[in-house]
Amino acid sequence: MRKLIVSSFVSLDGVVDKPWEWVGSFFDQEHKQDSLTKLKDVDLFLLSRPTYEHFASLWPNIKGEAYFDHMNALPKLVASKTIKEAGWNATVINGEVTEEIARLKQGPGKHILKYGFGDLDRTLMLHHLIDELQLCIIPVAVGKGRRIFEGMDPDQVKLILTDIRNFENGAAILTYVPSGSKKQ
Repeated sequence: MRKLIVSSFVSLDGVVDKPWEWVGSFFDQEHKQDSLTKLKDVDLFLLSRPTYEHFASLWPNIKGEAYFDHMNALPKLVASKTIKEAGWNATVINGEVTEEIARLKQGPGKHILKYGFGDLDRTLMLHHLIDELQLCIIPVAVGKGRRIFEGMDPDQVKLILTDIRNFENGAAILTYVPSGSKKQ
């Protein structure tokens, strides 16, 4: 069975909103290499509409860097009720997103990866579709913006820490599985 892995940058004060404005040099070569290594187990990239629009406007123009070349080549799914067609090797999910993700997870293939944490992730979490949550803690305080579990009932956020990966620049990836899941 495929896993849905959600990976997100999070500031020290819990902000996940617009990480491209505050991550800066923390997404360095070491982090890119770590991310590229993790992509060996992924064959589908899931995006929310806002993340798709931001990434699709920039990433296809980045060429000659192994991480971005791999990401640009991956097939992508966009969860959107407003976009009808997508470029950048992407397909828009028609119908109910949770049903489509549940169906894809039951099918053959490698894992599904999603970047960022927003409304789509809250929905996926409520439907118990996220198998692993990788939070890259960036050692900065942003001060404003949407917090990671903002608006969620705390009883719906039950996670078990399964791994910690530290980076030379002070960032760290904390990997969690939902409570009740087995470490994989």
